[in-house]
Amino acid sequence: MTALIMPIVILLIISYGLAKKVPVFDCFINGAKDGLKTMYSIAPSLIGLITAVGMFKSSGALDMITDIIRPIMEKIGVPTEIAPLFLLKPISGSGSLALLDRIVKDSGANSLTSKIAAVITGSTETTFYCIAVYYGAVNVKNTGYTIPCALIGDFAGMAAACFTVMHSSFG
Repeated sequence: MTALIMPIVILLIISYGLAKKVPVFDCFINGAKDGLKTMYSIAPSLIGLITAVGMFKSSGALDMITDIIRPIMEKIGVPTEIAPLFLLKPISGSGSLALLDRIVKDSGANSLTSKIAAVITGSTETTFYCIAVYYGAVNVKNTGYTIPCALIGDFAGMAAACFTVMHSSFG
C-alpha cells in the first residue's frame, strides 16, 4: 500500500489540473526549467562548500579542534566521543551522519553517547549547506548576521540535546 502513495498523489494532482483546465504538461516543463536554472545558480556555492568540507577534514583541522574541545567536554560531563560531531554537523550533513554511524557502532545503540549524538544529529542544522543553497538560489552575497546567529542556534541545540538526554529517563 505504501508504494502506491506517490503514484496516487501524482495522479490526483494531474487529475485536478486537468479538471481545472490547466495545461499540466506545460506547467511541468516550466517547473523543470526553473529547477534547472536554480540548480545552475547554486552550483558554485555547493562546489565551494563541498571543497571546503573536504579540505577541513583532510587537513587535520577537524582533529586539531576536536582535541582542543575534548577537555572542556570532560569537565562538564559530556561524552568526548561526540566532539567531532559538534564541529562537523553545521558543515556537512553526510559527514555528520557518517560520524553518528561510527559512534553508534563503537558505543552501542543504547549508550548515552549514541543517544546524545542521535539527538544532536536530529535537532541541529547543516548551517553552511543551507546558507549556500538558499542564499545561492536568490543570489545573496552578504549573509550579514545569518551565520553567527545560525551557529549560536546550533550550539544551543547541541547543548540542549546533551542536557536533555543526560538528565532524562531515556539517557
